[in-house]
Amino acid sequence: MISSYSNSASIDQRETSLITTACTSCTNKKCLINKNLPSPVVRIFTKHRKEIRCKKGQQFIMEGAPVTGLFFLLKGTVKVLRTGLHGKEQIVRFAKEGEVIGHRGFGTEESYPIGAIALEDSLLCYFSKDLLQEVLHTAPTFTYDLMLFYANELNKSEAKVKSLSQMTVRERVIDTLLYVNRKFGQQNGFIALVLSRREYADYAGTTEEQVIRVLSALKKEQLITTKGKRIGIVHLALLKKEISEHNFYLDS
Repeated sequence: MISSYSNSASIDQRETSLITTACTSCTNKKCLINKNLPSPVVRIFTKHRKEIRCKKGQQFIMEGAPVTGLFFLLKGTVKVLRTGLHGKEQIVRFAKEGEVIGHRGFGTEESYPIGAIALEDSLLCYFSKDLLQEVLHTAPTFTYDLMLFYANELNKSEAKVKSLSQMTVRERVIDTLLYVNRKFGQQNGFIALVLSRREYADYAGTTEEQVIRVLSALKKEQLITTKGKRIGIVHLALLKKEISEHNFYLDS
């Protein structure tokens, strides 16, 4: 696990004119750091970022490990998970470029309540907990944006809990397909993010066998098409209609 930086890396506004970092040339406007680069304090803060390269399948956050900081996904795709009953893996969400990872452990908790694994070769920006706490005390706009981010994440988390309790297995699998399609889009007629049936099950809160059955039924009904692991959505409107009575539609 990555250790935190020392306090010697404290933020000094006098250094503003001297800073040139990769953050200043980043084109991802959805990133909270990028959005707040006009702040002198945040610009100094980015000087102390650390880039971490992860190979496909590499776990860079261990559930239960001490919290050291936050990760911002610069390139690649990541699955965020936690251990449920009887050691069953539950995927909390999938993250793409510009998203924050590890925020569920940042703040009052001493250990990460989640784990994170790269689904493809990925590049992460890492910021230590000590520096984050310092910048949160001195950059109110960044602090406000982070607060809104947490509020949005809480809303989505509560909505997902509601869906798991009210939807049938078929509806949960459909909802998962729509979520992944909405977030990553389609490429050559198939959802761009390639997941195993097990990963679909771990997000939908069901078993791999149930996912296979539902996908088989959806394919027979000509609502989807498959090719190996790849899944393509043929009739998006009909799939949306099937779960519309729940008045539930997660943002990406």
